[in-house]
Amino acid sequence: MTEPSYLAAVRESYDTVAADYAQLVKSPAELDPLSRAMLTAFAEVVQAADRGPVADLGCGPGKVTAHLADLGVHPFGIDLSPKMIELARRAYPSLNFTVGSMTALAIQDNELGGILAYYSTHHTPPQLLPVVFAEFHRTLAPGGHLMMAGYVGDDVHLRPTQAYGGHPVSFESHLQPPDRITALLDQAGLVVTSQLLQEPGEGMKRTIATFLARKPEPPRPS
Repeated sequence: MTEPSYLAAVRESYDTVAADYAQLVKSPAELDPLSRAMLTAFAEVVQAADRGPVADLGCGPGKVTAHLADLGVHPFGIDLSPKMIELARRAYPSLNFTVGSMTALAIQDNELGGILAYYSTHHTPPQLLPVVFAEFHRTLAPGGHLMMAGYVGDDVHLRPTQAYGGHPVSFESHLQPPDRITALLDQAGLVVTSQLLQEPGEGMKRTIATFLARKPEPPRPS
């Protein structure tokens, strides 16, 4: 599969901002109570299902991956940016981090007990979200769980020129309505079991949506 063209801009931009991103982005302990609670709930359902390891896709400098490990999950991190992976490996040497893209994961079918996509799908153009969600479905084991969180909006298309300390960036962000995301997950064969919307306020500039979804198990023979 040819790499989608937008990934080059995402990779270059996050390589550029990596060091400042690691300093500026909150650790999980600094998140609001609902965001922390959703991560804890995800960790609990993954452990209860016990279907395999958890992939933190778009792991950045590894803060959330390490938080999952602290919650008792067996995670590893994947990020498009080599600089982010370098920072993650340095900060958390006991965990596994690799460079990769969620559009074409180097993971076997039905291998994962869980996938966390934490503020990592919004750079994907809307027409390519089915490709990403198909990869989620392919790599999750039956009975495995997905948690997706990020900003949502009514077809908002953002083109920032600077980010994270004023560094130049060329990525774009696409904020989709929550019901469209739910529909796309359903089309990919993933059943949404929970959805939390956090409206702007108290430091949040945009609406945040968190989705918990599950890959169904095949029916048992009668």
